[in-house]
Amino acid sequence: MNPVVTPFGTTRCGEDVQLLSLDNGTLSCQILTFGATLRTLQVPDRHDRPIDVVLGYDTLTEYEIRDGYLGAVVGRYANRIAKGRFTLGGHEYLLACNNGPHHLHGGLVGFSHRVWKVEELSHCRALLSLESPDGEEGYPGHLKVLAEYRLDGSSLSLTFESLSSQDTPCNLTNHSYFNLSGQGSGPVLDQEITIHAQRYTPADKTSIPTGELALVEGTPMDLRCPTPIGAHIDEPFCQLEWGRGYDHNYVTDGRPESLRPAAEAYSSATGIAMEVETTLPGVQFYTANYLESGRPGKGGTRYGPRHAFCLETQFFPDSPNHPHFPSCILQAGQVRRDQTRFSFKVR
Repeated sequence: MNPVVTPFGTTRCGEDVQLLSLDNGTLSCQILTFGATLRTLQVPDRHDRPIDVVLGYDTLTEYEIRDGYLGAVVGRYANRIAKGRFTLGGHEYLLACNNGPHHLHGGLVGFSHRVWKVEELSHCRALLSLESPDGEEGYPGHLKVLAEYRLDGSSLSLTFESLSSQDTPCNLTNHSYFNLSGQGSGPVLDQEITIHAQRYTPADKTSIPTGELALVEGTPMDLRCPTPIGAHIDEPFCQLEWGRGYDHNYVTDGRPESLRPAAEAYSSATGIAMEVETTLPGVQFYTANYLESGRPGKGGTRYGPRHAFCLETQFFPDSPNHPHFPSCILQAGQVRRDQTRFSFKVR
């Protein structure tokens, strides 16, 4: 089998975008060079029918103009940095505030809206690269990133390798919106979620961590056993009320830098179960609370609030301003390798 490369349009800045199609005989996916975006992920259901389990768009324009970062790689810093500022090496750095008073997902033009270069390509692997110059979006250091998508049996792995000329915050993640009943099938509230975390990082009303590493036990944040996503999402609990549902970082059990289970999800409608493993210290569980009703999706479908969930493996939000959080600082000249694996089976 050979990979298929097709044009997917031209950006408003005149850059050509390609669509890379991979297929290993069990899973298949499409990756855009715009944002290194996972556009489709076809997984067999209990009847061996391919089900596309990620949300996305039919046109490049939608990816350019709409918020939500559907399927994109976000960086240089995924999630939020409070007030768009941090101090490193005695110097204060100022970033764009593009999410109310805070910096989100890399700023005004993050990695999600850059065209990546294809370095290597086969039927089951795509290696893309991106360079971010010193000072881009306010960050220090010239950063080079490799992102590898690999299909292996019933798994899709995403591996980042990062190298910077100066010490810099670096926190990359994939922002796919999953619906294991199939993209466009409606709300995911009856799908089950398990998150392997005894603690989470509570946030204020603007989604900035308070600094506490709180126990999930005895709260609606406790998802250590399989739980329907909708079971507690509307309980009168301030964390859920402020976020309109789940939009929280969980402290993944186990030793960071080792590949270990972070979360599992399951749809009884298709029988598809997904396991997420990662080397990163946290995972953001987000229930698509801010997708507006009627948003156009692939194949003429329409999306809305809670029509998907995200499991964004990551360093904790606002880590540069919380010294007791696991350090997100990429040291100058040192290569860092972060990996996340999505594995599928049917029940």
